[in-house]
Amino acid sequence: MSLQEKLDAFKADFEGKAPKQAVEIMHRATAELIASGQVAQALKAGAVAPAFTLSEADGGSVASNDLLTRGPLVLSFYRGVWCPYCNIELGALQEAWPAIQATGAQLVSISPQSLANGRKAKRDKQIDFPMLSDPDGKVADAFGLRFRLPDDLIDLYRSFGVDLPLINEDRSWTLPMPARFVVGQDGIIAYAEISPDYTRRPDPADLLPVLKQLQGSIAA
Repeated sequence: MSLQEKLDAFKADFEGKAPKQAVEIMHRATAELIASGQVAQALKAGAVAPAFTLSEADGGSVASNDLLTRGPLVLSFYRGVWCPYCNIELGALQEAWPAIQATGAQLVSISPQSLANGRKAKRDKQIDFPMLSDPDGKVADAFGLRFRLPDDLIDLYRSFGVDLPLINEDRSWTLPMPARFVVGQDGIIAYAEISPDYTRRPDPADLLPVLKQLQGSIAA
């Protein structure tokens, strides 16, 4: 089953059980984000990727420039451990991690959640690649991904027990749009996929042709 098929199955099950008003609020928030045009402002292929240094869930710091000395870099921005769609995607990325490694590339995930919640996500999903904490969403902002949730969605999340100021240690009620980037060793973005609809994510296998092309250019 593809990643999107897994996401679609979860969505159908959730929306079949959730209150109609809750589903309407979620759909409206997604439609408003798409209509805002913010995705057009996010960084695209051909842009220079912002450099960063972030803390890793298991301790220590990770610098993008250091990773790029080893090979191309895959960046996966996600919302947090509280998001079931993100957890499904993390599982798919973990399955694809050996194939990504085989191209000589590095992979990291980036979320605004606290380090403690990053450790929980890493443990629960048995993730082997680095999971980085992005305080206040500064790196997501640099990539053009960060947005504020609408008030009715904030109220809905609170009713579900999703307290983002606590989860993220940030009072702003902001999140990144889920996104994936491939950055070449020259620091230029070679692939960009942004998902303003958080229930839709590209399959990790979509990364492999790009990574193999970069691998071939390095070998040449």
